[in-house]
Amino acid sequence: MRPLLPPLVLVAVLAAAGCTGGTTPNAEGTADGSSIVLADAAEPATLNPLLGYGREGVSKIYDGLVEHRADRSLRPQLAADLPKPSADGLSWTVRLRDGVKFTDGSSFGPEDVVATYRALLDPAAGSTERPLFGSLTGVEQLDVHTVRFALAKPWAAFPHLLALGVLPSEALAVPLKDVKPVGTGPYKLAEWRKGDRMVLESNPAHFAGEPAIRKLTVVFVPDDNTRAQRMQAGEFDGAELPPRLAEPFGGTSGMRVVTHRSTDLRAVTLPTADPVTGDPAVRMALNHAVNRKSVVDNLLGGKGTPAATPIPDTMPEFHDPAAIFAYDKALADLLLDQAGWTRGEDGVRARNGVPARFTLMYPIGDVVRADLATAFVADARAVGVDVQLAGLSWEAISPRLGRDALLHGGGTPFDPDLTAHQPLHTGNPWGYTNSQVDAALDTGRTLLDPAQRTAAYRQFQHAYLAAPGMVVLAAVQHVYVLRDNWTGYQDVVDPHTHGALSWGPWWNLEKWKAR
Repeated sequence: MRPLLPPLVLVAVLAAAGCTGGTTPNAEGTADGSSIVLADAAEPATLNPLLGYGREGVSKIYDGLVEHRADRSLRPQLAADLPKPSADGLSWTVRLRDGVKFTDGSSFGPEDVVATYRALLDPAAGSTERPLFGSLTGVEQLDVHTVRFALAKPWAAFPHLLALGVLPSEALAVPLKDVKPVGTGPYKLAEWRKGDRMVLESNPAHFAGEPAIRKLTVVFVPDDNTRAQRMQAGEFDGAELPPRLAEPFGGTSGMRVVTHRSTDLRAVTLPTADPVTGDPAVRMALNHAVNRKSVVDNLLGGKGTPAATPIPDTMPEFHDPAAIFAYDKALADLLLDQAGWTRGEDGVRARNGVPARFTLMYPIGDVVRADLATAFVADARAVGVDVQLAGLSWEAISPRLGRDALLHGGGTPFDPDLTAHQPLHTGNPWGYTNSQVDAALDTGRTLLDPAQRTAAYRQFQHAYLAAPGMVVLAAVQHVYVLRDNWTGYQDVVDPHTHGALSWGPWWNLEKWKAR
């Protein structure tokens, strides 16, 4: 691979390339479009759905009982019909599809669903997904076509979690870390060179038919600038890129740039254990100090939507457009003054000898988060709060979540419970607790009536505004560069999790065909 170019030089090179009007063949040179090579910023740590793989239901290797449509609704997948709740909301019954086989040739049946979910519930198995299924207490087979899930409390969002990939019951006889990646999905694993690439081959026996793209190669390239350069060199047929690196590709013949709206929220976490970020006055002041519109317009190039709470406008039935923090630097200064944070000669505030200073972590190599973190630092400094940036690996970030701030990313468009509960209900990694927020989130979780749920989540947003636990900045849009050699692309609202093996343009890759 050629030496890496600095970002500004790289953009210039791409712009010049866009003027040529030339086209390039598929990355692997296949004339029939039967193979595709995609770049992904993140390599999965595992291919086991019980250890986090395919959490949002698009995993290529596995099918869930349900899957999400482009309009955010559910449709049956391994289920024959959508899950049905009991009258009291304490159980959901699912009738299963007939004639489905795993890629090892074994038949799919209710015993596989029961085994998968019982392994998830078993503390000894060590499934990392167990905390996401908080109210699930059990699963049982009713007959050869039907299973039933039992809940401790009614849970409106529960059917969305049934997108979890189902494993063969026989595979679960070994520890989860040793389970082979065998599913019923449209693709199966052919090769995985860790740290480099993964190759998937089509499943000719998939119940929906064999995909026309029979080979999918995913190359793992964490650095944004490197992905852009290698995309320009013709190594890939598609990649996600930051807006400023993707823009020049729009003028290249045979390429197109697409933008997806998302519920991928960027926020600055404010750990309660820190004397600065744990102070309610500092939290409120920082929310008013940040110019969210400027962040979206200038740093994201308009590729995003300002947001103040974890319910953005990509969930319009729950989003309250009045739930905002006005950009008001004078108010932020006043709040800090009233709380006893006074400016020193260097412009940094202090109280009782403690400087208004904290560390903000972001994952190194992530251009968008680095830019957002830099903008937040400037806005905080303008009101006398000194924020020190730390670009780190995720291995270094994780142990520090309870004491240092993070430029956090997360969210899903499928249900507000799945977006707001984990980061803001008591028990979150940064220690935030708010009884009114908890009450509204608990109410929204247990109600099944859509209108009542809307009211609960609007109540949550206003309870949060009165005592925020983080600084939500924006719902970012995801920008992708695609080689325009296939049909089948369908626009979607992305969750936080996206890429070549998940959501994004290739979420329905099994339905694509060559032009």
